[in-house]
Amino acid sequence: MVWGWVSDFFTYETTKSVVVKSWSVGIINRIVQVLIIAYFVGWVFIHEKAYQVFDSGIESSVMTKVKGFGYHQNRIMDVADYVFPQQGAAVFCIMTKLIITENQFQGKCGENGKRYSCMNDTDCDQHIGSILTNGRITGVCHHSGQCEVEGWCPAENDRVIVDPMVDVQNFTIFIKNSIRFPLFNVTRGNFPSKMTSNEIKRCKYHPQTNPFCPIFGVGDILEYTGQNVSALAKKGGEIGINIEWKCNLDMNIEYCVPEYSFTRLDAPFAKNRVSEGFNFRFAKYYKTPNGTEYRTLHKAFAIRFDVMVTGQAGKFNTIPTLINLVAAFTSIGLGTVLCDLILLNFLKGAKQYKAKKFEEVSEAQIEASLIPSPSSQMSIKEGMKSSCDSGALSLATADQPV
Repeated sequence: MVWGWVSDFFTYETTKSVVVKSWSVGIINRIVQVLIIAYFVGWVFIHEKAYQVFDSGIESSVMTKVKGFGYHQNRIMDVADYVFPQQGAAVFCIMTKLIITENQFQGKCGENGKRYSCMNDTDCDQHIGSILTNGRITGVCHHSGQCEVEGWCPAENDRVIVDPMVDVQNFTIFIKNSIRFPLFNVTRGNFPSKMTSNEIKRCKYHPQTNPFCPIFGVGDILEYTGQNVSALAKKGGEIGINIEWKCNLDMNIEYCVPEYSFTRLDAPFAKNRVSEGFNFRFAKYYKTPNGTEYRTLHKAFAIRFDVMVTGQAGKFNTIPTLINLVAAFTSIGLGTVLCDLILLNFLKGAKQYKAKKFEEVSEAQIEASLIPSPSSQMSIKEGMKSSCDSGALSLATADQPV
């Protein structure tokens, strides 16, 4: 048994070509080859541009400006009032509703809300250590009938009804974006360098009629995302502005232009009462003539805009081209594998095909074939004919042993 294992181990297998003249198998073979070629030509090379080397490490800079005026609580508000932060960054907020608590001083006062009502100090013990209050609960029932807090007083009441600033839909956002692909040292801007200031002031972005204008209407952006202006202004939300750069540097550089898309980023929480909308607080601090500090607290509901820049640039390169060509030529051989599976397992005459395709030759047979013998089947007969396909040999019917 050991000797048989050793003799089987030291064997050599070589390819044997067998020409099968079958219409069905031949058609399957050519169809598979055509599909493989079409895949590599159409998808890999034309669509995916596998002949290029790509740079997705885009370097980007974004600057924004908001313009517009709106009315809120009988006050006219400009950019300095409703935009935060004011530096013109890629992430900014347009405040649509403010709840203002004026003249807060450090001290002790009653907390707001029915849940903090009390009859005696014992009723307030359960709230000690809570972080949901407007100050630190002292455990004392205040004379106002509310649990006492230590902090900025009077305590904020954020349940008051305030109408939002719906004029936000008339505001405009100017976006200035410059990008660079470091691998190719290519720099581009999001609007044509030849565009004049007068043209910029008059234009307004539209995906079909004016796709390169850097001025975006807030109302248009909300419409593109399918949002209701009044509902969004009341509770706030997060809107994403995506600037996508897809550049084929084998073409003229002028075709390297941005594409804009808009989406609501907090859509999964839009109907969640626990974390609905977007809001934040900030305060403005003052001092009385005697030096006592006090503040005005603002709770702001806002639409937050995130300008996100993504991109990829590609250019012809020899190495990926050769790699994908080799892969294409190698994959064409899959047609042969499929046809072999069909011939060996599903067609009539599978045994005869196996006998023709797989043949074992021992050293004794090779030595015997070297000795001239008219009855030896290993000697090449004059009746053998050369096939016209791939240089393989096909056996004539007259050559088969009786």
